[in-house]
Amino acid sequence: MMDLQTEIEKREIEDLFEDLLKSFTRPLSAEHEQLIRKAFNFANAAHMGVRRKSGEPYIIHPIAVAKIVVSEIGLGTKSVLAAILHDVVEDTEYTLEDIHNMFGAKVASLVDGLTKLSGTFDSKQASNFRKMLLTLSDDVRVILIKLADRLHNMRTLDSMPYQKQLKITSETLYILAPLAHRLGLYAIKSELEDLSLKYKSPETYKQIELKLRSEQERINYLVFDFAAPIQEKLRAENFEFDISGRPKSIYSIWNKMQSKNVTFDEIYDLLAIRIVFKPKEGISEKRQCFDILSLITDIYTPKPDRIRDWITIPKANGYEALHVTVMGPEGQWVEVQIRTERMDEIAERGFAAHYKYKEEGANESELDRWLLKIRELLRNPESDALDFLDEFKLNLYSQEIVIFTPKGEMKMLPKGATVLDCAYDIHSELGNHCIGAKVNHLLVPMSHVLKSGDQVEILTSDKQTPKPTWIDSAITARAKSKIRDSFKQEQKKHIEDGRTELNEQLEKLKVKPASNTLKKLINHYGLHTKEQLYAEIGMGLVSLDDLETTLHEKSVNKFVKFWKLSFGGDKKAENQVIDKNKPFLLTENQKKANYLLASCCNPIPGDDVVGFVTEGGQIMIHNKSCTQALKMMSSQGDNIVEATWTKSKVLSYLTHLYIKGFDRQGIAHNIINVISNEYGINMRSINLDAHDGLFEGNLYLYIHNTDLLETLITKLSGIKGVDSVHRKDI
Repeated sequence: MMDLQTEIEKREIEDLFEDLLKSFTRPLSAEHEQLIRKAFNFANAAHMGVRRKSGEPYIIHPIAVAKIVVSEIGLGTKSVLAAILHDVVEDTEYTLEDIHNMFGAKVASLVDGLTKLSGTFDSKQASNFRKMLLTLSDDVRVILIKLADRLHNMRTLDSMPYQKQLKITSETLYILAPLAHRLGLYAIKSELEDLSLKYKSPETYKQIELKLRSEQERINYLVFDFAAPIQEKLRAENFEFDISGRPKSIYSIWNKMQSKNVTFDEIYDLLAIRIVFKPKEGISEKRQCFDILSLITDIYTPKPDRIRDWITIPKANGYEALHVTVMGPEGQWVEVQIRTERMDEIAERGFAAHYKYKEEGANESELDRWLLKIRELLRNPESDALDFLDEFKLNLYSQEIVIFTPKGEMKMLPKGATVLDCAYDIHSELGNHCIGAKVNHLLVPMSHVLKSGDQVEILTSDKQTPKPTWIDSAITARAKSKIRDSFKQEQKKHIEDGRTELNEQLEKLKVKPASNTLKKLINHYGLHTKEQLYAEIGMGLVSLDDLETTLHEKSVNKFVKFWKLSFGGDKKAENQVIDKNKPFLLTENQKKANYLLASCCNPIPGDDVVGFVTEGGQIMIHNKSCTQALKMMSSQGDNIVEATWTKSKVLSYLTHLYIKGFDRQGIAHNIINVISNEYGINMRSINLDAHDGLFEGNLYLYIHNTDLLETLITKLSGIKGVDSVHRKDI
């Protein structure tokens, strides 16, 4: 037991609690205030003597989470009670029954959901996350409080060790920030992403933050200069309104730089102007939004392909607004967002505001329908938990398209959805028997990607059944899940047939199906599990004609012996001790250092990297920005190793550069001269293709480290005619 609270800490805790009570937008009833005080006193006593990694009393954390729940999400008393009590059951001797007796069934249910969702998303935790999501459409407050809990943990991540920081930030980026986005909590989503980048890539974060600060004065001037004529027109039309400038978040700038391969200076939409107005009575909100749009386009020229109407068809998370991009006074594109006060509250507070207005008589939204789809996705208890997380994540960030049935009914699907996704969205059987579709009266295959506005008629055949290749033609979690379900039913039959056949053959040889016998067969056929063995026998892929000979073979075959003698097999892994608390040095002798470079991202010396201890005892090195590394850091946090490059220029690493520009005579010679003669870099291949006065090309070069790579890119970019050079995945 650590020291109890000091007098200063007691005063600080009391001040924080009183600040929490003042955060409620509506006055608290005496009964509710008494309940919240009771929960605070109970939790404070339960956590007494316990401190966080930062050294502060633990009770400060649940108070902070409760404050986020009230002031940033807008939830009520029961959610605040659950937030204050959310760690009591997990961290103290008190039980859920105690919570139930003192605060009622609903608060106990919320605390139970939060207790199940504690920790991080390894395989076991993914299962808990999945179970908890089953209650999502009944009470989404569990997820909202969990997001508040994570936000406060991210705000106080400084005191955590490096591996823990990486694990928490990766899990946040992989599942929780997309979930906040899907539930409409844009401010929380942006802060979670920014904080994740701050701890995952601190140097990158600082660079973008400094550039944003240097741009702030110009942005402020632009907002004032840009908004002045709009304000004048709105006042003339008697609108009550507020105009503000909203710069892009640091993470979204970084993400755009990565995805579009552009520099900070090349991002043209750093700024968005937001107009929030109080609608006039007797006129529809939609009409007033379009009236304001008309006033703006009278002043500034709009970009025709950048008008977005999220009022007629709101986003799946309930978001409503009218967006237009116009040419500003300094020759810069500026996005303008037009919202009513109601729309703004939904945009800022997401799900909580959505349900507040739903109670006032709004119709069922896409958000409600999405929740029902999640419940359906969760009904199959056999699907792998981490696979489920992948599928669940698929639809969290996706933009929506609108398609129509032959009868004119409107359906929303994620951007990139195919005919097959559409078929499964309508009904499972329609998906299972799909052979294609008529899109806008033209025949298309089931892999055809749909566009917003398409009219889709699904075509089926009774003889059609799902095929393994269908997984590649689907992008939605629902479709992928249904296709896998059909395979699993078939797989069960194959496993049962294979088990029966193997047992019959073993019985003839008077051999029992013991674990050693099955292990020998699994190793002989190069498989991993007994279920896989049974399935392949049942499908006829494994023949049992030589069963007797196979059973009498020596346990270790020649290949395994050769591997162990030549490369040390598992011996090296057993003898090598890896200290996960110290940085792992990446020397140029990979075999001696016992590490591998991941083929998915091909890191080179100087890249910001992270290591993972494999089952074989080696360390696999990934770029931190690699999507595969992000998933592994979120699910295999205990295997994370900090990795650092040593200074050396002996070995070279294959790197892919993409180059484009304006074609001219001799440009290929200039490029090759810089690479080969000026820098002495070895080339594996160079492919340049010119058309219509432009050229583009792919350069595969052997580079020592990122310093040399950056110098080379700068030099190549300076060649006359070259427009851009950037690194790409191999």
